[in-house]
Amino acid sequence: MKDQKKYSNKTKAAFILLIVMLIILLGNFNTLLNSKNVNENINAIYKDRLVVAHYIFQYSKELHFIKAEAEKLNLSDNIKKDEIVHTLSVIHDIDDLYAKTVLTNKEKQYFDAFLLSCKEINKQVENKNWNKIAISSGEALKTLESLSQIQIQEGKSKLASANAMYSKNNSLGQLQIALLIILGGITFYLLIVKKIKRKIKIPEPPSMN
Repeated sequence: MKDQKKYSNKTKAAFILLIVMLIILLGNFNTLLNSKNVNENINAIYKDRLVVAHYIFQYSKELHFIKAEAEKLNLSDNIKKDEIVHTLSVIHDIDDLYAKTVLTNKEKQYFDAFLLSCKEINKQVENKNWNKIAISSGEALKTLESLSQIQIQEGKSKLASANAMYSKNNSLGQLQIALLIILGGITFYLLIVKKIKRKIKIPEPPSMN
């Protein structure tokens, strides 16, 4: 009978251990998955947000130069044309790099509008229509401002998502530690405390004889 009770206690402990281990295993799997997502979000913030922000800054610098050149009154048409054509070639080099980044549908829409403005500038350079070049440059700069705002919002969204997943991972880690502590307590009680109790003999009452 004692062996049966002993076996029963150990079976209970093993069963509880199995359940808790399964919960911890599932928790660890979820933690690893969340960690992967956190890593992807952090990489996206760098690769597709900070890098693109750098490209936008370069675009803006070149377009401000084109606009300033087009508005100069004391510069010959040929010099204006040469300088603007050279600057447009720099912009086109950035186009290839920008197009390789991950763009949302909204970003692609604004980027296409930006490319159209640059195409218009290129067209008006041949006609030496400096006024229209200045106007198209201004429109392209406004489009860049919109793209920049989108980048900021996307970056904030990715960062918030990464922080939320980090908090979730932290909570799961604390839960797993708590489960292990509870498991240790239950196992100790079933295998040690009850065993000690069974070994304690109740003294028999004194004989009246």
